[in-house]
Amino acid sequence: MHCNRATGGFINSTQTGMDIPILLYLAPLCLLFEGWQLMVAERHLGIKQIEKGVDPRDRGPGELLSFLWGSGIMIYWVWMILMLIPKFGRAQIVCMLVVSLAGYSLRRNSGLKWILVILTLEGAIRIGMIISLIGSAWRSL
Repeated sequence: MHCNRATGGFINSTQTGMDIPILLYLAPLCLLFEGWQLMVAERHLGIKQIEKGVDPRDRGPGELLSFLWGSGIMIYWVWMILMLIPKFGRAQIVCMLVVSLAGYSLRRNSGLKWILVILTLEGAIRIGMIISLIGSAWRSL
């Protein structure tokens, strides 16, 4: 296995001949971000908050958490868009983008009680796609 400038950002496995994009090595970080995002969403939008009747839009997360969350989402979207360039894993990335856009659309038009359900389903599907992406890369090595 080697990576040089001639391969254009890919690692070539000589056994299978499959090129693996270097951007794929960020997939475990995206997996961690998805898990963290689900945990934060549960904490701020969770069942306990809904039972108390607290609207999270009135009392949002702190500045630092908001900055980290927003920055993470922006970096995650840039990663997904850049992962559309190589052919490897394009189906999983397209699925992640479609799920994210559909989830955003549904969340914008639903009540507070359904937002957590939609976020959880969205996150579960994206986590599954990232695991599939990592598994595909592992099998092609």
